[in-house]
Amino acid sequence: MYAKLQAIAEKFISKKNIYKYGFNYSPMYRRSTGRVIFVSEDLHKVIVRIKLSYKNSNYVGSIFGGSLLSASDPIFMIQLLNILGNSYVVWDKATYIRFKKPAKEHCFIDFTFTCEEIEDIKKQVKENNKIDIVKNIQITNKDKSVVFAEIDKTIYIADKEYYKLKRKNKSSTLISSY
Repeated sequence: MYAKLQAIAEKFISKKNIYKYGFNYSPMYRRSTGRVIFVSEDLHKVIVRIKLSYKNSNYVGSIFGGSLLSASDPIFMIQLLNILGNSYVVWDKATYIRFKKPAKEHCFIDFTFTCEEIEDIKKQVKENNKIDIVKNIQITNKDKSVVFAEIDKTIYIADKEYYKLKRKNKSSTLISSY
């Protein structure tokens, strides 16, 4: 549904604004208490802010770890889908979080892909049909002097035609095994 809405909106609004406001008005993302505050024109850089508020503070007054994790969860996947285009399938595969310090102030997360990373992803997918990449991000304060948590995101990326064929073959194998 969101991809169809995006395709319509792209006729009137820039992709970076669709990305930013799409996240910020999406009911599922709003519940995380994260807000996208910056998106570069090429979508290679996204910054998220998580404000400490009554909606996400835990028993001891710091930001609930689930809010920190959920605010970071969908960003890379949607970012890559938009950067790579319709010829690729992108899925979040795994997330590992290490909490370092209680977050008792607003938090920020930078999600960045370099042009070299994108070219390398395309090259590896072309050679191998599918790959897993691991991106490491930090949840910090505004000036990045305090790290509240580190997250490793494993992202699956595949050629769309390869992925469809793989799924089709799995389906026929399951049906014939009955």
